[in-house]
Amino acid sequence: MNMAIETKVLTTHVPLHLAEKVEAMASRLERSRGWVMKQALAAWVDQEEERHRMTLEALDDVDAGRVIDHQAVRAWADSLGTDAPLPPPSA
Repeated sequence: MNMAIETKVLTTHVPLHLAEKVEAMASRLERSRGWVMKQALAAWVDQEEERHRMTLEALDDVDAGRVIDHQAVRAWADSLGTDAPLPPPSA
């Protein structure tokens, strides 16, 4: 059973040095430039979707009051290079 996936052509201008890197990678992987670009775009979209999900989760934490005081984090960070580092602060 041949299930064709619908596609859409997207075009963009990229700096020459980036295009050359894509071509070199495609050659090294013995794949097409299009394949490399699809892999890169899919990875970027996944990353941005995860970043958005984590942002919404963090905003839910703020709304619920699950936060750590800035001064506590600052004191902990300042202690990291000392002989007596503080334990990480908790909510």
